[in-house]
Amino acid sequence: MSGLLRTLFGYQAWANEDLFDKLGELDPERYRTELAKAAKLIDHSHVVARIFAAHLTDARHGYMSDASEETPTLQELRAAVAASDHWYVDYVAGVSPASLDERLAFVFTDGDKGCMSREEMLGHVILHGGYHRGEVGRILSQLSITPPWDTLAVHLHRSEPSRRRQAGRPVLAGAD
Repeated sequence: MSGLLRTLFGYQAWANEDLFDKLGELDPERYRTELAKAAKLIDHSHVVARIFAAHLTDARHGYMSDASEETPTLQELRAAVAASDHWYVDYVAGVSPASLDERLAFVFTDGDKGCMSREEMLGHVILHGGYHRGEVGRILSQLSITPPWDTLAVHLHRSEPSRRRQAGRPVLAGAD
């Protein structure tokens, strides 16, 4: 299975957790409106991730739109997003390279038909999640609150501190 996909879904899980930590630091009364906006964005991203998980497994997802009818609380979202992130990490660890190229037909919640490869679906989930985390980061910035440092490079160096010791010199795979 693709090492890059495993890395990207591990990064997404880390970035989502970091974002929930930051949101949890905010005063819920003072920032009620902004936290509600953040919850709506995160809910939408989560629902889309679950819809694509269903497409990947040829299951019914049961969603009528790309967001919940009633936005869950941030605590509920945190648990649901963590479970979804865990599912994707497990999925990419077990998917075969040949099946990544398989194209799957599906129907969007608005009724339009779609067809994407499994790899394209996985890429969509990663990019879509990053886009909406960025929107939440923008809300935080507008409040003069520093958003989490949501980059792949930061994730890699925090999760593997030994990469810092390798800085400044090329590390070539398979070099003698």
